[in-house]
Amino acid sequence: MDYLVLDHLSTEELLAEGGSLLPAKEVLSIPLLDLNLDLDLALDLAAPIDLAVAANANVAAPISAAVGANVLSALSSAAAGADQTAIIDQSITGEAIAYAPQTAVVDQTDDVIDDGSGDVVVDPVDVDAALLNVDVNVDLDADLAAPVAGAVALNANVAAPINASAAANVATIGSSAVSIANQDATITQTMDGVVAEATADQDAEISQ
Repeated sequence: MDYLVLDHLSTEELLAEGGSLLPAKEVLSIPLLDLNLDLDLALDLAAPIDLAVAANANVAAPISAAVGANVLSALSSAAAGADQTAIIDQSITGEAIAYAPQTAVVDQTDDVIDDGSGDVVVDPVDVDAALLNVDVNVDLDADLAAPVAGAVALNANVAAPINASAAANVATIGSSAVSIANQDATITQTMDGVVAEATADQDAEISQ
């Protein structure tokens, strides 16, 4: 096998060697984002709302319910009975009047909106500039007006007789559960010559 023989440097040859320092390291610093946005927004919002509701109502809701249950029960009986007799007489003689006149004059002045013309200037590329340069300038001019008028009138007869019974056997043997609910309801509701009148009169004149 052949070996590579290297010549060693003497001490005098090592002292004769020299070198030079490297220049200072320069770091390139570039910001990533420079945001510039120019927004000019002018809003005129007016919402005059007029609402009127009038109602005559007769509502009757007789409810009868019976429940019988045997749960984990042997040789048991459960009986539930609900007997309901309801006689409901509802009479309405009247007027429900809702009157909501609204007169709204909205003048939102001092609205100056430019034509949107402008110049776009692109600066030459600079290594010290940001990768994305955006400037933000927001000019907002808003006029808001919301006059609201509402009126509600209601004549109502409401009747809701409820009858319920429940019987249950739970984990029993040879048991009997009986529930009986009897209800006799006679309801007479009368409105004669009844007037429900709601008036909302609004006159709004707004100049902004």
